[in-house]
Amino acid sequence: RDSREDRTSAMADTEHDDGGDDGNEDVEAEAQVDFKPLIELPPEVEIRSGEEDEEVVFKMRTKMFRFNEPTKEWKERGTGDVRFLRHKVTNKVRVLMRAEKTLRVRANHPLTTSLELKPHAGSDRAFTYFTPDWSEDPETGIIEQRNELFAFRFANPENATKFKDTFEKCGKGDFTGLEVIKQDAEDAAKAAEDSKKEEKKAD
Repeated sequence: RDSREDRTSAMADTEHDDGGDDGNEDVEAEAQVDFKPLIELPPEVEIRSGEEDEEVVFKMRTKMFRFNEPTKEWKERGTGDVRFLRHKVTNKVRVLMRAEKTLRVRANHPLTTSLELKPHAGSDRAFTYFTPDWSEDPETGIIEQRNELFAFRFANPENATKFKDTFEKCGKGDFTGLEVIKQDAEDAAKAAEDSKKEEKKAD
């Protein structure tokens, strides 16, 4: 009787030990499983903006409008930074404005002496001019040359004056002192933004 109990106990111990080893092996095997993605991602593709060979000589936050000839109304094109980009080789300058949220091109044209700035509706902080333009059509999104009447409105008369001065200098191919004008414009834009934040806190 004692011998039979001893054999039963030994078998139970053996089963217990074997079960423990199998458990460890299962855990190790599971940890070494190599999971492969269900979808293979394509290789990275370099996206070019078309601005790689240009440098920014002027940048200022603005609200832009275009004149809709059929309806005889001004239509807002978006808010963002209007920039003057100078080509590093040819020194030719173009005006580029992208809407800040969508980054869609709202103005894209050469800056030349043929462009004549005029005060918009008698305002001291907005200017308008007529130009051939290569930006997206607001209705179709198609990019093609169109003659446009644009207006740019700025936060204050000082910013508008800096825009006008730089616009006319670049149109003539005069790039002297642009670093100072650009920095002044960025400082003025930052000051205007900080002022807005302070007003919101006060409210």
